[in-house]
Amino acid sequence: MHGTEPHSAHAGETDSDGTPAEAEDAESGADAVHEGEPTARDAVSAPGPDGQPRRTTRRFPLFTRDTARPEGGGRAAPRDAPAPARQWPILAVTGAVGLGLLLTALDLFKIGTLLIGVALLAGGVMRWTLPDVGMLAVRSRFTDLVTYGVLGVTIVLLAMMAQPNPLLEIPFLDDTLHFTIRT
Repeated sequence: MHGTEPHSAHAGETDSDGTPAEAEDAESGADAVHEGEPTARDAVSAPGPDGQPRRTTRRFPLFTRDTARPEGGGRAAPRDAPAPARQWPILAVTGAVGLGLLLTALDLFKIGTLLIGVALLAGGVMRWTLPDVGMLAVRSRFTDLVTYGVLGVTIVLLAMMAQPNPLLEIPFLDDTLHFTIRT
């Protein structure tokens, strides 16, 4: 920068917590013109509808105007691919869940519910490993992983513990059931 500029007018100069160097610069909301060159004295973001830079703030807005696309929420295939190919992850998960529901309705309860739980776990794995999963991305990657994982594990465990002839026996759950339901 030039030697005649005050030290607080340097673009991008911040304190250790990321705030602008001087509070009066952060609140001015205008660009300073010094020696014919504009210098940003305030945090600015992308241009607004009028083409002028908008002032950013660290405060949450009172009214949400739009929502951010979830990370990983892009297309799972190129734009010129047909719609089912672009959304194959969500179609795979919902197809497996639908098949599991059909099997459950056809009196294959354990196999159907196991398939539903495995489909949710597969959705979590796809959300974790694939960069773009289309509509399978609902919230942030972490939230989706926790949701798909907890629901999938819970459904698989409950399906494995279903009576008669459970594939998995957890004694404290059996004791809890006998304690709560007395015959």
